[in-house]
Amino acid sequence: MPATTPSRKASVSFASSILFLSQSADIVARSLEGSAVRLDEAVPLRDDVSTDEITPLTILTHYDEKLGRYPYTGFRAGDATPVLVDAVRTHGIEVVVAGKRYGKGSSREHSPAAEKLAGVRLVIAESFERIYRQNADNIGLFTSTDFGLVERIQRGEAIPLEDLVAGRDALAASILASGGLLRFGRLFMRDITLEADTTDSRPQTLFEKIVARHALATELTTAHPAPGDGAFVRADWRFIHEYYTGMAAHMLHATFGRPLALHDAASIIVFEDHTSYVEESPAHVRGGLVPNVHRMVEAQREFAATYALRTHRTLSEAEAGSDDGSNVAGISHAMMAERYALPGQVVVGTDSHTPHSGALGCVAFGVGTTDMANAFVTGAVRLTVPQSLRIVLDGRVPDGVTAKDIVLHLLALPLIRSGGGVGKVFEFSGEAVTGLGTDERATLTNMTAELGGFTGIVAPDAETVRFLRERRGVHFEVEPWMHSDVGAVYAETIRIDCSEVPPMVARPGDPGNGLPLSEVGEPVRIDIAYGGSCTAGKREDFDRYHAVLRWAADRGLKVAPNVQLFLQFGTTAVRDHCVAAGYVDAFEKVGARMLQPSCGACGNCGPGGSTSRDQVTVSAINRNFPGRGGPGQVWLASPPTVAASAIAGELISFEALQRRHA
Repeated sequence: MPATTPSRKASVSFASSILFLSQSADIVARSLEGSAVRLDEAVPLRDDVSTDEITPLTILTHYDEKLGRYPYTGFRAGDATPVLVDAVRTHGIEVVVAGKRYGKGSSREHSPAAEKLAGVRLVIAESFERIYRQNADNIGLFTSTDFGLVERIQRGEAIPLEDLVAGRDALAASILASGGLLRFGRLFMRDITLEADTTDSRPQTLFEKIVARHALATELTTAHPAPGDGAFVRADWRFIHEYYTGMAAHMLHATFGRPLALHDAASIIVFEDHTSYVEESPAHVRGGLVPNVHRMVEAQREFAATYALRTHRTLSEAEAGSDDGSNVAGISHAMMAERYALPGQVVVGTDSHTPHSGALGCVAFGVGTTDMANAFVTGAVRLTVPQSLRIVLDGRVPDGVTAKDIVLHLLALPLIRSGGGVGKVFEFSGEAVTGLGTDERATLTNMTAELGGFTGIVAPDAETVRFLRERRGVHFEVEPWMHSDVGAVYAETIRIDCSEVPPMVARPGDPGNGLPLSEVGEPVRIDIAYGGSCTAGKREDFDRYHAVLRWAADRGLKVAPNVQLFLQFGTTAVRDHCVAAGYVDAFEKVGARMLQPSCGACGNCGPGGSTSRDQVTVSAINRNFPGRGGPGQVWLASPPTVAASAIAGELISFEALQRRHA
């Protein structure tokens, strides 16, 4: 390693006060105040600390030093939120300790950035979500799974750098030693060459084949990476949205000056898709944050205009009224599948649900701000080559059961609940997958984010060809190599008999809290029903909403009293499909409010979110972490269950609703 980077033999000293993110609010408070809390006193530690808890959505309008005021302000220990604004910085916390699957959720780099800006230099946890840990590496924030470090730090021992990066791949260790990805890039990414490898004779997965065709050779990485190796790939598409662009522009201009030389700007796409309804977001309005959002949006528009980047912007309801039909917009990753991604390509975006496009047979994965900033100027995207899980979905999917039900069933499996899918590729195959349309396949790959996976992928087939031809006018032929080989290596194979999967729901708090709807027990009254998001705002999802609501409208049924039903299109193409098919008549007759394409309530940024803790929502979105979708309780369900529940005023399947009104 060059002399310009720190030696692996160097040591790092930390303040002895450690913040334990315990299940006990008292332990959290004591450790914040500097009390000598031992690790054995702090257990059980909180598992599944999400990025929504580390940095709640309402603070993501900050992308500079102000972020350092807010880490863990959404963290819950029981019913308490014990970490106040400025607490971490005020108490001089440099080390934080937590349990399993730390940093699960979105790809927001704001979370490790807020921690580092508050003074945190090391996070120790039993396991980390892939995007969070990579984001932390990229800004020089150490992460470790070695709990032996706790006592050593409390004794005042200086920790050798090699101990802090123990077990990490060589690329991650080098990035950390360099102080972050942009500094690393200056040292090691001067000469990058694409060395597509199609000669490997060993059996490979489709994921491995695509990576081999996009791998880059740098000073420290090979163009022939194996699982566990750090690597860089050339992306066919890079996309970003408004919560990340301002931060990316800020760091790029600070590092490289103006103007920037962007690599292949034609393959960069900018989306304004999260904030269209911010004026109706209770959290943003109540917190006085709407002006901050507007400034954030303007920062993106300025960057896109300066570098002439292709942009899609969802219009407000007022603007939509004057739209002549030429505006094409929607949720970024849904738009990528509708308009851009093709089988065999690599797609990266600043959203954890970027794997959506894996339904088309491409490698699609989410990255953080620094990764995308680096990719803007180098064209290279970092990954640690993951292992693959083979998910075989056998049997015929029953009527009334959707891909969302299958994912909720998969999420509830002990292997997945214990983190067995973290960082892995989920390759979906089997009879049931063959019978699913591309929209439903996209639900599977989209929600690999909740499964903890690196990405999800479905091998392209006749259905893929049909989708590309009918939806996009693209005449595509599946190439002979576009499949996984017999004998390819998988970490594990999971088989599910889909004929046995019933309508599912997930209890509030985590998408992994899944159970059959029939086993919920006592009736669950609802106040809000929300159908939309990237996961459930596609054409086939709206076909299912309509099937339920047309049935209800034909019988004179309406949305239950004291219940609000929101239906939000994922893209303008979905909206146009619903209008052309005559769906809107049924939606309006039952009393649904129709919303223009946007992430909206799924990101706690629009109508459909709760406003008080006693409200109960049934939602077709992808995640229900604490605080996600408002302060109330969020149950996850499939599109038909959401629509049926809105009519009944309580959690219910469409089949049960039909029996009730027979």
